[in-house]
Amino acid sequence: MILDKYDIEETHYEVLSIKEDADYEEIRSSYRSAVLSLHPDKLLKTFNTSGSNQTSTERFLRVQKAWEILSDSSSRLFYDKQLQSSRRDVLAAEVAEDLSLHDMEAEDADEALELFYQCRCGDYFSVDSLELLKMGYSLLRDGSDISILNSDTLPGSVILPCGSCSLKARLVLSVDNH
Repeated sequence: MILDKYDIEETHYEVLSIKEDADYEEIRSSYRSAVLSLHPDKLLKTFNTSGSNQTSTERFLRVQKAWEILSDSSSRLFYDKQLQSSRRDVLAAEVAEDLSLHDMEAEDADEALELFYQCRCGDYFSVDSLELLKMGYSLLRDGSDISILNSDTLPGSVILPCGSCSLKARLVLSVDNH
């Protein structure tokens, strides 16, 4: 099952109700539990309506497919890579634009420095220096120039939602931002 970047589908991990870092025994145990409760032969005895039976059969088939993929280490590795790629694609599709510290306007707000950038809708994407500090980024303001104080901080990014619309911006944080 390849996830389309715009579909919200249940992952194989969700089908089996396990975490993505589950080991083989956890996967096997969850699969066995699901199969025992969803097996079509068992459901024939408990359900008389075809609608409920069909839904349960579909669920059983999804459990089977999840087991086939996740129980084999090579197919699981391939699936995990597809899942990660799909998530990156969705995130990239949701981001309206990439920003650097240079693009942001700054304003002193009490004990923090408020960074903001105007969205197409007229409202703002914003973050303050206290939030960035929690992520390990100390900011230095020299006049209108904003930079990262820690030279040993790794590059990263923060997704900033607009205050009014559904657009998001990615603030790329790196030491070389001037």
